[in-house]
Amino acid sequence: MGSTMEPPGGGYLHLGAVTSPVGTARVLQLVFGCTTFSLVAHRGGFSGVQGTFCVAAWGFCFALSVLVVACEFTRLHGCLRLSWGNFTAAFAMLATLLSATAAVIYPLYFTRLECPPEPEGCTARNFRLAASVFAGLLFLAYATEVALTRARPGQVASYMATVSGLLKIVQAFVACIIFGALVHDSRYGRYVATQWCVAVYSLCFLATVVVVILSVLGHTGGLGCPFDRMVVVYTFLAVLLYLSAAVIWPVFCFDPKYGEPGRPPDCPRGSCPWDSQLVVATFTYVNLLLYVADLAYSQRIRFVPTF
Repeated sequence: MGSTMEPPGGGYLHLGAVTSPVGTARVLQLVFGCTTFSLVAHRGGFSGVQGTFCVAAWGFCFALSVLVVACEFTRLHGCLRLSWGNFTAAFAMLATLLSATAAVIYPLYFTRLECPPEPEGCTARNFRLAASVFAGLLFLAYATEVALTRARPGQVASYMATVSGLLKIVQAFVACIIFGALVHDSRYGRYVATQWCVAVYSLCFLATVVVVILSVLGHTGGLGCPFDRMVVVYTFLAVLLYLSAAVIWPVFCFDPKYGEPGRPPDCPRGSCPWDSQLVVATFTYVNLLLYVADLAYSQRIRFVPTF
């Protein structure tokens, strides 16, 4: 009678979820994430858009890390209607990017060696320094998981664990940075050419998100054409589109005929359209390189669609 209650894979609890190298990295993520969030919320403090972003990033990563560890430990991920390998690989890469960004932004805006004036005083300074240290450790914990779970040559793995899959997350993240700069008074609506660049960023971002969602949901096998071939074609088109934006955007923003080749001297810090245009141009080239690298890798990978 008792044997009918045992799951096919052994015990109900999977101890390897917390004792394996990947499991240890995930436990450290919980410890470092909770510590960082608690230090900032208790006495470290945060304010403005930068502080809100850091706290939101740490809270989001911690919440999903709890979900991942809980599902792995109890084996409940088998009941979820998604490709668990793709989901965990995509989340680990996204959490690495978010935690890395927060680990840079928080010390840059909030941490100083000198003590702030009362009532914050040296206690707040010490909490902020400690939070900055644990934020760096949190980034290392997520980066370790990505390194441990990344697909090796010849290894059967889910798509999001391959270099091409991981690059999809980075591409979408960089696109979000571009969108943030665009809405921050970049004046992209002045010319049809710069509007075309915005359309390029939007189309490539949406297509990348669709690829990630299909992989995470495990629906790549139900398409009319092979998924790996479709990814190669889409990536090739994205390279061409980003190449056009990499040429058009700098011309219509920094050429003397259409824009400003240098930063205007009377442009205020923090609200200068030229700064936003420079950020967009820089990350346009970053994403172009990412798509080129993706194209090179996506032609060679083979993966199990619903792994």
